[in-house]
Amino acid sequence: MAKSALHSKKLVCESLNELRTVAVDIISFSKDYLIWVFNGEMGAGKTTMISAVCQQLGVVDNVASPTFSIVNEYLTQDSKTINHFDFYRIKDEQEALDIGVDDYFYSGNYCFVEWPSKIDELIPNKYIDINIIPDYSERRIIEVTKYD
Repeated sequence: MAKSALHSKKLVCESLNELRTVAVDIISFSKDYLIWVFNGEMGAGKTTMISAVCQQLGVVDNVASPTFSIVNEYLTQDSKTINHFDFYRIKDEQEALDIGVDDYFYSGNYCFVEWPSKIDELIPNKYIDINIIPDYSERRIIEVTKYD
């Protein structure tokens, strides 16, 4: 089944001070979607945005990029789990399958994915795409699209 865009929203984050507001907007827009893929060049702010979203979702753990571990699990105040993936260093989709990415994606928990292009064929059809585009200095254009 082909992935088709349902609805998009464009947000502007002028500075780090606005991250909380942008995170709240993304959460509100993304109701009922558990798989979120984060796209953007190196240094665009993917991990920073994930950290802001996790804070708004009540994560009590320290949020950091799982660059070497591939996946980090965070607990929220209400004992829910959020999975944070960074596929930058994987060689191919088989490596993601070997860590059980399908089990994570169908666990009923939020899954936040950095560098999703490395596992494009493994992303479920229903997901949120968050594209972070550096504009200048701290300003970011954030395009959020629902796919189903």
